[in-house]
Amino acid sequence: MNIRRFENNDAKELAEVIAYTFRTTNIKDYSSEFIENSIKNDLNAEKLIERSGWTHFFVVCEAEKIIGCGAIGPFWGKEDESCLFTIFVLPEYQGKGIGRKIIDVLEHDEYFLRAKRIEIPASITAVPFYLKMGYTYKNGVTEPDEE
Repeated sequence: MNIRRFENNDAKELAEVIAYTFRTTNIKDYSSEFIENSIKNDLNAEKLIERSGWTHFFVVCEAEKIIGCGAIGPFWGKEDESCLFTIFVLPEYQGKGIGRKIIDVLEHDEYFLRAKRIEIPASITAVPFYLKMGYTYKNGVTEPDEE
């Protein structure tokens, strides 16, 4: 397994990995309509390339196959706050420590190290994972917001 920076030529394969993972793992918490809308508008190859322009975006590969990803970037351009974004692991690889390795890479990134606060716009499905990683709710609010 290798974790490396995202390259633009990864975009199509990564978009397929994210779409499959979102459709498979998140379906218990979201409607098909919501998932498909998110994939079409926010998680397509073009948006991933765009995201890589303002974040440090990483992919996890097993041999030549992309099996996961994660990104970190500034929170609304701030230097002392950062966000974790787009953390996905293919369903058949979940529960094997890959998500933890992605978090470890992100937590050693300069955007993380300079930040006084980290925000994670997490899906409902991912909340137990982030809690397990030591993150907690913003301002103690445990109810999902409109995002």
